[in-house]
Amino acid sequence: MTSISVAAPDWLAQRASADDRSRSVGLAEQLARMLPSGPLVVHDLGAGTGAMTRWLAPRLGGPQRWVLRDGDEGILNHVDLSETTDAHGNPVVAEATVEDLTSLPLDAFHGASAVTASALLDVITVEEAANIVAACVHAHTPALFSLTVTGGVRIEPHLPRTSGIEGDLAAAFNDHQRRETAGRRLLGPHAVPLVAALFEAAGWSVRRASTPWRLDASDGPLIAQWLDGWLTAAVEQRPDLARPADELRRARLAQNAVGRLRVTVSHEDLLAWPPQPPGTGGAYGGG
Repeated sequence: MTSISVAAPDWLAQRASADDRSRSVGLAEQLARMLPSGPLVVHDLGAGTGAMTRWLAPRLGGPQRWVLRDGDEGILNHVDLSETTDAHGNPVVAEATVEDLTSLPLDAFHGASAVTASALLDVITVEEAANIVAACVHAHTPALFSLTVTGGVRIEPHLPRTSGIEGDLAAAFNDHQRRETAGRRLLGPHAVPLVAALFEAAGWSVRRASTPWRLDASDGPLIAQWLDGWLTAAVEQRPDLARPADELRRARLAQNAVGRLRVTVSHEDLLAWPPQPPGTGGAYGGG
């Protein structure tokens, strides 16, 4: 993808467990039913350290070759798929490609069996999303996009003195997600409906699934790291919220320290597939 990929490997490792238990198994199973029984080639956009491959590959047949595409060469150096296998226990083969998503060619997915991405759509632009959709349509290749932020956050237990400010901070964070940066206007929480509409305009079918993070006492370190990032982004968008954000941080971290804090962060997965090609016997049907 573009230089969007600025996530540190330790953050990706921290969130991996929450990601894996949140992704839509139903959409993954539907994708698996669409794919041919022979060798598969899967292109993963914004691949990071390979989390999507590690989760999805065991749910697909094989043999499999994954093309990991990311704009951050450094993060691709942290990919480890040594223990990743397909549904039959065979190891997957992977190759890494460093690229800029803004120049994604129309034939980018030539020969691909499927296209995937995780936590990507909300940090790209409408032009970049259109490029991805156009390349999928050109290749007649189904696509599964997981864990796109939708803007909803719930923090529990309720604290009367912070409820109002939490709403202001959530709004500021969502505005930050849709900000213009380096000449690029990010999609943020608008991403899934926009991408769904682009596929549907091309005559494709789309299925969406709610895939929230549900974090509790067992996720204490992740909650702390998420809360810091959430508040930092909100205050960057609205500096006037700095003082109440600090007060909220202290109150919520105190709850987190004793295992009382619960956080729900809304995400959505999207599966898009083309009209059934002749002679497929219904391989692209719903499910």
